[in-house]
Amino acid sequence: MSTFVDIHLVQLVPPSCINRDDTGSPKSAIFGGVERHRVSSQAWKRAVRNDFKDYLDSSELGERTLQAVKRVSQRIQELKEELSAEQAEAAAEEILKTAGIALEKKKKDETLPTKTGYLLFLSRAEIDALAELAIAQVEGKKPTKKQTREALQGPQAIDVALFGRMLADAPEANVDASCQVEHALSVHKATREFDYYTAVDDNADEDNAGAGMIGTQEFVSSALYRYATVNVDKLVENVGDAEAAARAIEAFVRSFTVSMPTGKQNTFANRTRPDFVYVEVRNDQPVSLVNAFENPVRNEGKAVSLAAAKLAEYAVNGDAAYGTKPVDSFGMANTNVDSEELEKTFGDRWDAISFEDIIKRAGAAALTYTQEN
Repeated sequence: MSTFVDIHLVQLVPPSCINRDDTGSPKSAIFGGVERHRVSSQAWKRAVRNDFKDYLDSSELGERTLQAVKRVSQRIQELKEELSAEQAEAAAEEILKTAGIALEKKKKDETLPTKTGYLLFLSRAEIDALAELAIAQVEGKKPTKKQTREALQGPQAIDVALFGRMLADAPEANVDASCQVEHALSVHKATREFDYYTAVDDNADEDNAGAGMIGTQEFVSSALYRYATVNVDKLVENVGDAEAAARAIEAFVRSFTVSMPTGKQNTFANRTRPDFVYVEVRNDQPVSLVNAFENPVRNEGKAVSLAAAKLAEYAVNGDAAYGTKPVDSFGMANTNVDSEELEKTFGDRWDAISFEDIIKRAGAAALTYTQEN
């Protein structure tokens, strides 16, 4: 029986453009027959990974980079100082080639370290292991391809364990993600608007009353439903033990809740936090509650409160129809949400606790899972 931690958020975002398409417009999607504001899962996962740095030790995090040769060679020099930069770089290239990692062909007269043919998501432990194998190779103990592949198959960094990794050239080193993140959608119809702006030339002639430049920027304001789920079983498998998995869940719940993509933030200063947080621990399957908003919420100044109420009703009715129920559920709501209505709808499923307690209780799911299995 699998264990899942489902995180449901409703967040009001003021005029902003936190995630835009190739034309500079806020992303959107048709849902329930109307256009909604959308923020891609990739954008929010990037924000989460950046936020991890504030709560987790760097040794527990990975690096997504084209500069694997540079990173491995740096570690080689730290471990074996007598090697020159050129020797360390050559050793790093050779060990990555042995592992089957494709490298770009170096251009003539190129002095910078060779790049990999694609972004690699590596943990600090994997960089260390590859560096040690490279040093062994320099010392005449050439490692096998199997040994280099095994260096990429140990317990994973927390972000690699959560978001996964795919290496076409080394499928043994693939990591199945233990976390899934839904594209955030507005709970109501969202209308994009244009900000018409001008910039003034401070050194313009006195008789010039015109602007130095004129431009427009699309923006949107919405109440977003955000959802993510963590497969606790898979996470424990990826990181190697329950305590590390608990830290990963705690970090993810915190960062997923408070982080935000950075698009146009200097223009709009749109950093907000969710008004409603609801977490379910389930042992049947992950359940998104986005269908609660197929019929758009009326956006008349109470979108957040109406969305929270619709979500609660849909969650309870859905489980009643399927004969299921979360093994634990808890959350928090601020003054934008009708707490009495929530308690009435959720019943014993609504345990209102602090944000810090939400984080700890979600993380405890990993330890409980291990004890029961």
